[in-house]
Amino acid sequence: MSRVALNRLSHCIRSTTYRDAYILRITRRSLSITMSAQQEFHQAPHKLLVIPGPIEFSDPVLAANATPGTSHVSPAFAPIFGDCLRMLKQVLYAEKEGNQPFLIAGSGTMGWDQVAANLMEQGDEAVVLNTGYFGAAFADCLEAYGAKVTKVTAEVGGVPSDEQIVKALESKPKLLTITHVDTSTGVLSPAAHITSLVQKHSPSTLIALDAVCAVASEEIRFDDWGLDVVISATQKGLGAPPGLSVLMASKRAMETFHSRKQPVLGYYLNWKNWIPIMQGYEAGTPKYFATPPVQLIYALHTSLKSITSGPSSLEERFEQHKQASAYVKDSLAKLGFGFVPLDRKIAANGMTAVKYPKGFAAADILPKLAEKDIVVAAGLHKAIASEYFRIGHMGITVTDKGRGDLDKILNGIQEVLKESGKSVSSA
Repeated sequence: MSRVALNRLSHCIRSTTYRDAYILRITRRSLSITMSAQQEFHQAPHKLLVIPGPIEFSDPVLAANATPGTSHVSPAFAPIFGDCLRMLKQVLYAEKEGNQPFLIAGSGTMGWDQVAANLMEQGDEAVVLNTGYFGAAFADCLEAYGAKVTKVTAEVGGVPSDEQIVKALESKPKLLTITHVDTSTGVLSPAAHITSLVQKHSPSTLIALDAVCAVASEEIRFDDWGLDVVISATQKGLGAPPGLSVLMASKRAMETFHSRKQPVLGYYLNWKNWIPIMQGYEAGTPKYFATPPVQLIYALHTSLKSITSGPSSLEERFEQHKQASAYVKDSLAKLGFGFVPLDRKIAANGMTAVKYPKGFAAADILPKLAEKDIVVAAGLHKAIASEYFRIGHMGITVTDKGRGDLDKILNGIQEVLKESGKSVSSA
């Protein structure tokens, strides 16, 4: 090797060393500032927010959301974004080679558009399993992109039967969608069972799971179940403020995208623009297409660290949500409330859709709870909106028992009933 070549190689090595040291120093400083802020910050007193999302956020998560202005291509930020992508794979048990996570500024709803724009082409067939408001809305989104949609609509509070699903699969549709937890009904679809039906009767069909209100509160095994897409958002079980569309795509979904014949009907949502960005950040090399919400990603990073590396395993976390759900539902049943799901086996663990006792209406309970600093959500499903309300029990409301959130909710409801002066009978 010539002296010139040796000098160039030596300079390259030194430059790489200096660059890596600089990146490490900047990253450490950023994390130090964040950790210091988290230790000192305490959020202001406020009403307890127990709707099906947004949920209560921890002090460390909110402190991370207030980190100083940081460039989205900063050496300090790249490893944070990359960690988030890797931890999402852990949370979803989606660690097979070829799985592609996406974190894009937007709401959970934007996940529908990502699926419709990138995986569907004009005239493609889709089957939507409709267990409430959000299943029906997913169908509307797919149709807006030119898909031919068949809705398999369940009775309110129920799930489609196996026979209905198998019948809908006879045409071998390109896509089947499942709403894991439809927050309008509190119904938990048996996703693992449904995917087994699809794999048996139409194995070529892609399976998309709308898990906006399920990720990190309900068990989802992306690889084992053979899912192709999981859609979520940050403000529910993931325990970070709203503003990020969270999506995991399988290797098969990515192959479907790359082999499409028609151009993607969209620009911002086009995976062609986002794949290099996600792969770059996961590899530690920041790249630019559109500016990510830097502070929100710091907040998500803090929350994901607590989920994946905290004192409880993922399995224990899911069990905590099951126990909390049983506690809330058993307690409410004793007070005379009913529930929208037709069977407790298909009732969500991260929320409860509660039917008012006979003689009670929203005005008798919801504003009275708000006066006690407890915020729950009104009914959403148009067929029964006046008959029920919704309680969210996800994230730190469940995992941090020292907060006493569940008891505050239940005690508040019991006090409201007592103060009403009405006799209570089951709905």
